[in-house]
Amino acid sequence: MSFQRVWHKQNHPSVPPEIKVQKTTMPEVLAAGAKQYPKLPAIYYMGKSLSFEEFDGLVNRFANALTGLGVRRGDRMAILLPNIPQVLIANLAVMRLGAIPVMLNPLYTDRELEYQILNSESKMALTLDLVLPKIMRIKSATGLKDIIACHINDYLPFPKKQLFPLVKKDMFRKIPSEPGMHEFMSLIEKAPGTPVKNAARWEETAVVMYSGGTTGVSKGVVHTHAALSTNVQQLAAHMYDIEPGDRLLFIFPAFHIAGHFCSHLCIWMKLANVLIPRPEPALLADAIRSGKPNFIGAVPTIYTALLREKKFRNSDVSFIKGFFSGAAPLPIEIINQLKELTGSTMLELYGMTEAGIVTGTPWRKPIRVGTVGIPFPSTDMKIVDVDTGTREMATGESGEICLKGPQVMKEYLKNPDETANVLRDGWMYTGDIGIVDEDGFLSIVDRKKDVIITGGFNVYPKEVDEVLYEHPKILEACTIGVPDDYRGETVKAYVVLKPGETLTAEEVIAFCREKLSPYKVPRQVAFISEMPKSAVGKILRRELRDMEMKRKSNASQGAETKAAAEN
Repeated sequence: MSFQRVWHKQNHPSVPPEIKVQKTTMPEVLAAGAKQYPKLPAIYYMGKSLSFEEFDGLVNRFANALTGLGVRRGDRMAILLPNIPQVLIANLAVMRLGAIPVMLNPLYTDRELEYQILNSESKMALTLDLVLPKIMRIKSATGLKDIIACHINDYLPFPKKQLFPLVKKDMFRKIPSEPGMHEFMSLIEKAPGTPVKNAARWEETAVVMYSGGTTGVSKGVVHTHAALSTNVQQLAAHMYDIEPGDRLLFIFPAFHIAGHFCSHLCIWMKLANVLIPRPEPALLADAIRSGKPNFIGAVPTIYTALLREKKFRNSDVSFIKGFFSGAAPLPIEIINQLKELTGSTMLELYGMTEAGIVTGTPWRKPIRVGTVGIPFPSTDMKIVDVDTGTREMATGESGEICLKGPQVMKEYLKNPDETANVLRDGWMYTGDIGIVDEDGFLSIVDRKKDVIITGGFNVYPKEVDEVLYEHPKILEACTIGVPDDYRGETVKAYVVLKPGETLTAEEVIAFCREKLSPYKVPRQVAFISEMPKSAVGKILRRELRDMEMKRKSNASQGAETKAAAEN
């Protein structure tokens, strides 16, 4: 790929239009880092520090333990963990064996996880003690042969580790002793520390991560080692002056593409990865004060909550050098408040499970409000017409965002039709609608897909609709996203009841809670007499959105009229 684009002029002279890719996999990068910087901190977890040498040693031990359990090249292992050291150790250990980690959300319901484990053909799972009952319920249906469980306190320092089960009883469960059940720490302690020869291959599958689609059906996104490693090298080139030894606290979960990416970025750039399993504002403020991260990455809702926390606002945070944000639009007031508090600027990012991280604010430059920056080195971008996807739009005209670069996914797992729909003639069609200005900055203005982004998580309306249709009193249902000051968007369900039936919003929400992950559950419910439909009877989701906008506009005008009358 050799090309010149208008956005290349926005970068610092140190950032090339294209990078010279080093063909090395992430397990190899970790091993090299352990030799070059053996004592440099690699992981910082609630007061416990692990060096690169220790990190690499634990990866070897767990890889040897997995070999003892029969894991071989190409096998798939489901990993369902929050941001704790075990998720980093396991991810690299599985890759080092030439096997494939399948990163899953531990908050998903039994039904969601059962589908993904079956679809990925995972034969082993690593999870948290608190999630273990869920995995045990679906074990026989999924064909899982081995389950490895761990505790949040496994890597806490003394005496926190010993006191944790007594003080935090609601966050600790004993792991049962039965065939096929293993305890993470026991495996690590018994396994030899013999270095494991890297079996990861550049062109082969590195990881499977799940993303939704316009149909609401979860799809397995397949990334190669080449894509993961190259994407990290692209951002490392973009952030040209960061030195080894800095600390990064990323609050994106490791099963999310941004969190998975950041964990590898830390290994590549030799940064200490500051982990926190539960990003509640008070706990997060404590982790920032103790871990002293130089860079923080989070979704806008986290920053909003953090700025409301006195522990954070009243602390000395002069050690913070910069912030990252992604997954949802970032309000300008949040950017200004963070800069006023720390003096640091924001790097706004744009990416997706299928393409990794693809654009960002030019490094060390002020954010251009309303944009998600410019493409990273070795990344090309164009805007095409929504109807055919064949006509390139002029500067300033909206259309579907298309991307080209070595970080783009290989395919959707077992889904050639969807793969062919998204990957066309070397370009990836994102389904997002955007505008590129005269300087090459990208703005996201709409979504071709119906995805709702709430608190940084994707909610696919059709999936919620299908659950609502299961209710015996509901005739029709349609879900939309509505603006929310805290979450960016929140889920609202429009419902038509069957004749003669009665139902409350609280009952609808309670029904959904039993079948959906918490962030997918509607927070608002509206009962209407009939759905807006097309000539062929298709429910028009966009008309419901327009109706919602009109309702809010009328309410706002009504409030202004009342205020004027009172004055």
